[in-house]
Amino acid sequence: MDSTQPWLLENGSVKKLTRETRHGHGHSRTAHNMSASSLRRKSDRALVSKVPCSTIRKFLANLQEVILGTKLAILFIAIPFAIAAQHLGFSRPWVFSLSLLGLIPLAERVSFLTEQIAFYTGPTVGGLLNATCGNATELIIAIFALMDNKVDVVKYSLLGSILSNLLLVLGTSLLCGGIANVSVEQKFDRKQADVNTALLLLGLLCHVLPLMYRYAAGSGESTAADALSTTKAILNLSRANCVVMLFAYLAYLIFQLWTHRHIFEAQEEENEDGSEEETAVIGFWSGMIWLFGMTAVISLLSEYLVDTIEAASTSWGISVSFISIIVLPIVGNAAEHAGAVIFAFKNKLDITLGVALGSATQIAVFVVPMSVIVSWIVGIKMNLDFNLIETGSLAITIIAVAFTLQDGTSHYLKGVVLLLCYFVIGTSFYVQTSPHAHGPNGIRPISSNIGIVRI
Repeated sequence: MDSTQPWLLENGSVKKLTRETRHGHGHSRTAHNMSASSLRRKSDRALVSKVPCSTIRKFLANLQEVILGTKLAILFIAIPFAIAAQHLGFSRPWVFSLSLLGLIPLAERVSFLTEQIAFYTGPTVGGLLNATCGNATELIIAIFALMDNKVDVVKYSLLGSILSNLLLVLGTSLLCGGIANVSVEQKFDRKQADVNTALLLLGLLCHVLPLMYRYAAGSGESTAADALSTTKAILNLSRANCVVMLFAYLAYLIFQLWTHRHIFEAQEEENEDGSEEETAVIGFWSGMIWLFGMTAVISLLSEYLVDTIEAASTSWGISVSFISIIVLPIVGNAAEHAGAVIFAFKNKLDITLGVALGSATQIAVFVVPMSVIVSWIVGIKMNLDFNLIETGSLAITIIAVAFTLQDGTSHYLKGVVLLLCYFVIGTSFYVQTSPHAHGPNGIRPISSNIGIVRI
């Protein structure tokens, strides 16, 4: 049966994506789109097509595409279980674990829905949707943690997302790709990697300066008033740096979506005859409704995560810093990570780098500063001072990745080195359980031992 039935779409027409429209004025696929598509399952709509009522038929077809159109569909079961566990008073670690599992397919489906909507909006609006929704899970978790005044959880989870993308995802991809293609020299286009690395270094500078200011000013402090003055100065410096990073992200979007779009377009797989055309499988308004619905469910599960993370930390005997930096990013971005590794196996490193570096860049220069700005708006004092070990880990990670990618080639040893870096950093946060170094639940105070008042 033809896979593009007109009754699937509200306007009765089928949107097709040809090779010409991919690279011309039509929809172009980014590395994120390609990575997420590797986990999708083609739906057989023969049974749905026999339903006589057109409205019910359309709803069932959309339900089949959105819910069952992914290899991760089985994990959707965790969502009602998480809601039930929350309302029936199950132990907090169970609610935390089920919510975390439920977020895995939701993140992948948001990517799918934004790509479907982009068939109708064109490449520019579609690209903006991808840029905004690409890290929707992290941003929503950060906002709920801010509303609960858990600034430490926000900082740790966002830092963990950057480290996870740069070391775990990229390291695993380079290792697996290098082993699978051991007889072939793997090459990639350095242009995209150089752009992302430059933005990551800018983000690092904006993180390092508040930390350096705290230590420089702390050596001359003598009174509590001096400490408060330094705290206020760090907060103002952080907010100014966030405005700079958001401006840089705006320039990055213009660069990516308009002036240099060809650098970021993923090289797509074609059939042997080269005649396959991609089609939209749901309509525009259906896509928008599903997108808002998925975002609402992500918000609900994110609220559960934030409320239960400390109870899970206490129950498991693991610090909140380790859960936020290591566990949350690994599970929350599992779908995207899996797609990056799959394309590394296929020797398509440009897509892999687009996913890993692109996600890290979005977190560093968009989600982090946006979190600070949102906290500013709601009256919470969040700054960019991520403490010495966190900022040091970020700096060494970005430098290590920059050196790893400098020659435009890859092999499995580079992946081994990045994974070992991630293991060492993860170990350092795992052992941070000393009551002298941490506050309740394993979170270190924002202030150090130089007398800075906690924000």
